[in-house]
Amino acid sequence: MTHPDRSDTLRLVWPQWQGAGRENVTSLLPEFPAPVARHGYVVGSRILDAIIPAHDGPTEHVVVEMSEPEEGSTGGIESRASILASLAAAQEAIARHDAERILTLGGECSVSVAPFAALAERHGEDLAVVWIDAHPDADTPETGYDGYHAMAASVLTGHGDAEVLDRLPATIDPSRFAYAGLHAGEPDALANVPAWGLTTIGPDQLRTSSDALLAWLASTGATKVAIHLDVDTVDSDEITFGLGEVPGGLTSAQVHRVIADVDSAYDVVGLTIAEYIPRQVMALQGMLRGLPLVDRRA
Repeated sequence: MTHPDRSDTLRLVWPQWQGAGRENVTSLLPEFPAPVARHGYVVGSRILDAIIPAHDGPTEHVVVEMSEPEEGSTGGIESRASILASLAAAQEAIARHDAERILTLGGECSVSVAPFAALAERHGEDLAVVWIDAHPDADTPETGYDGYHAMAASVLTGHGDAEVLDRLPATIDPSRFAYAGLHAGEPDALANVPAWGLTTIGPDQLRTSSDALLAWLASTGATKVAIHLDVDTVDSDEITFGLGEVPGGLTSAQVHRVIADVDSAYDVVGLTIAEYIPRQVMALQGMLRGLPLVDRRA
């Protein structure tokens, strides 16, 4: 389809890291000290912002507190106060613009919540969400994992924590939300997917064609799409982009083709790139830390 000038796109750089559980991050990044591992999402968002092409539209950098939250888990969500403060800051950044489209550079998966909720308020039933992710992100405060990044799909479809839901201007009806590439996750979160009526299109259905996803999109009646891309969808046997190694997913070429096929048929008004952990860059940072003329503290 013919797309309008993409200068109407708000670029939201949101390096949120607090949503990933402490134990989960440190166990999957054991080669780094805990604070460095926890801030890997911050480095990832900076890298994404540096490597994608410049644009003519507005850019907002959401300020995220870098100190470790003192709070543990409250009401089934770790670092709740920090999460809510970051959500409010992102919503304020979005509200400063009347952007038709939002590109979000994360940060962990919960960075899709504010922009997709804003797009849902704007477009209503004309918006469908494609959640490209190896995992369901369908945890709630009642499931076993307290990391908010694994609750992003839950709150966007109207489930989970009431305090978060009260702060969202809109949610997505489950009939207009589909997973693409889902094939991993804990049983308690995976059980919520069929219970909530969410559609799943697995990797094997997308390896050679995007037809299953396009057929689902046609069934929604929506003309606009918001796409969440967790880079752990890419098969770790090819390359590990995300926090953990998840084999059996789509190849990077297949992910690119799926998104391009959606873009060719629908108006993509939202795109999030999330969960990028640049291990080599983080290792280089460690090597350079404290060198003269590099580190102000040296």
